[in-house]
Amino acid sequence: MEDIHIMEALGKSKIVVKNGKVVEVGEPLIKYCPLFAKHRGINELNKDTIKENIEFRIKEFGLFTENRVVETKEYVVGFGTSEIFLTALKNKLLDAVVIVSDCAGTIITDNPYLVQGLCGRISGIIKTTPIPKVIEKIENAGGVVLNKENAEINQYKGVKKALELGYKKIGVSIGNLEDAKKIKELENQIITNAECSIKAKSDPVQDVKIITFGVHTTGYSKLEFKKFVKYFDLTTCCASKGVLGAVKGHVKIQVGKSVPIFALSQNGKELIIERMKELERPLLITPNDELPVVKGDFYI
Repeated sequence: MEDIHIMEALGKSKIVVKNGKVVEVGEPLIKYCPLFAKHRGINELNKDTIKENIEFRIKEFGLFTENRVVETKEYVVGFGTSEIFLTALKNKLLDAVVIVSDCAGTIITDNPYLVQGLCGRISGIIKTTPIPKVIEKIENAGGVVLNKENAEINQYKGVKKALELGYKKIGVSIGNLEDAKKIKELENQIITNAECSIKAKSDPVQDVKIITFGVHTTGYSKLEFKKFVKYFDLTTCCASKGVLGAVKGHVKIQVGKSVPIFALSQNGKELIIERMKELERPLLITPNDELPVVKGDFYI
């Protein structure tokens, strides 16, 4: 059986992998990313450097193959989506998270090292094929795969599944703006129903808290993102001028200036502060009334 995996990464280039081999690399939207320049020495994003990087990930971490590494304690960056979720799970700010991985699709887990292993080396999984050996490793590590038959990617269904499993404090990575709205509406509906039950003197239901984390945001316009800002607790900026414009006036805390992450709610702010507490490196924290603050001219 041929397995096909499609990912957008390194400047939102479309990358197609079949049976462990990179068979297609699209043109990136940007030619430079400070993260890849710093961590991998890639000073220009083009088809050749992108292909080389993905082949490195396949070789070293088994991406898109049955050799997939699914757990790790190794941090890729100080403040990434997986790192923030890892710390939140370890320190009980979250009960579980809903993430996306190659070879499995949407996954629910309370294992922080599974989150880091699956998400620390990927971004923007668009389509993936289930690989049974990888799914078995994920399940053995405490992950629940939403759909083992087709590796479906559906974060809304993933959150509903997490609720069915009994989790209350749930983090979810979201690359689709409409999903954030649907998930927050689901949260509000559950809380409202719980309040009605309490008023009716039924058994009280513990309030649900769902932390939405926007990822893979390059390419969104200010108009697009602004309509959905209120549905995100956290978001990456990636290389989007649109996100920078949309979050202005909503940022509670920002980490990083080259490729920043923004907390847009108090709950999101608490997750970033918890991550700060765990890092041993020195941190500069300075109040600023004019967030966001960025450096670099690679934004589109």
